[in-house]
Amino acid sequence: MRKGYREFKGTGVAIVTPFTKSCTIDFEAYEKIVNHVISGGVDFIVLLGTTGESSTITKPEKKALIECSVRVIDNRIPLVVGFGGNSTAEVIRDIQDSDFKGIYGILSVSPYYSKPQQDGIYSHFKAISEASPVPVILYTVPGRTCSNITSSTTLRLANECANIVGIKEASGNFEQIFQVIKNRPEDFLVLSGDDGLTLPLISAGADGVISVTANAYPGEFSRMVSQAIAGDIKSARALHYQLIDFTNALFADGSPSGIKAALGIKKLCLNHLRLPLVPVNQEVYKQIQRCIIEIEK
Repeated sequence: MRKGYREFKGTGVAIVTPFTKSCTIDFEAYEKIVNHVISGGVDFIVLLGTTGESSTITKPEKKALIECSVRVIDNRIPLVVGFGGNSTAEVIRDIQDSDFKGIYGILSVSPYYSKPQQDGIYSHFKAISEASPVPVILYTVPGRTCSNITSSTTLRLANECANIVGIKEASGNFEQIFQVIKNRPEDFLVLSGDDGLTLPLISAGADGVISVTANAYPGEFSRMVSQAIAGDIKSARALHYQLIDFTNALFADGSPSGIKAALGIKKLCLNHLRLPLVPVNQEVYKQIQRCIIEIEK
C-alpha cells in the first residue's frame, strides 16, 4: 500500500485565504476557519490551492501560511499544500526550498498556459514526484489551465511513480474519470474536484473529494461523503440535495468569490479577495444568502 493512500480518503477542504480590508492575510480569521472545518469533521486540509487564491500569494506569505497551518492544525488531521506551476524547474526549486515538517502531501496542478503535450505533462509530474519528500496528488482542471491530464497519462504516472498517490479530478469528463477508476492500481486515489459531482463519482468508485463547499458546511459535506463511501446512498443523497443549490450558487459568479461571500455571511471571514478577483454580483450574493437561510432554518 503506497504511503498516503489512507490519509487522503474522504473529505478534504480546499481552504480559503481570508484577507483584511487592506488585503493583507487575516491570520485570525484563517485560524477560525481551520478550527471550524476540523470541528466539522473533514479528513484533511488543502492549503494554497485555487480556492486559497494561491496565484496572488507571495512566497513569504505562503511560508507564513504554511507555518500557521502546521501550528494550528497540530497534526489533528493531515495538511496538503499546493505546489504547482508551468515551470517544472521552478516548482522543484519551491519544493527544495520548503520545510515539510507537518506537511503530509502536496497537490500539484497540471501546467497551465504553455499547453504541453501529454509526454511533457508526464515528465513534469515524474520530476516533481522524484523531488517531493511527501506524497503527490495530481490535479487536472482543464477549465482553468487548458491542460488536461488524460486518463492514459494519469494511469502511466500511477503505475510508474509510487510517490504519486492520487488525482483530484476536475475535468468534468466522466468517461476519462471512469477509465482511471476502472484501471488504476488498488492504492491510487481518485478524488472529486467538483463538489456537485462528488456523490455520483463516489458511487462509481471514487474515494472522496477536495471540496470548496466544506469551508462553509464541513459537517454536512463530510457526512455526505462518509455515507456515500459506506454505501448508504439514500442518506448521502439527502445531504447532497440539501447542499446542491448552495454549491451551485458558489460557482455562479466565479470561485473562490462565491465561498468568500458565504463565509462573510456566516461571519467566518471578510468578503475580500485580491485582484483580479472581485466579490460576486448582488444577485448571486442574495442567492447565496437565501441558500444559507434554507440550509440553517
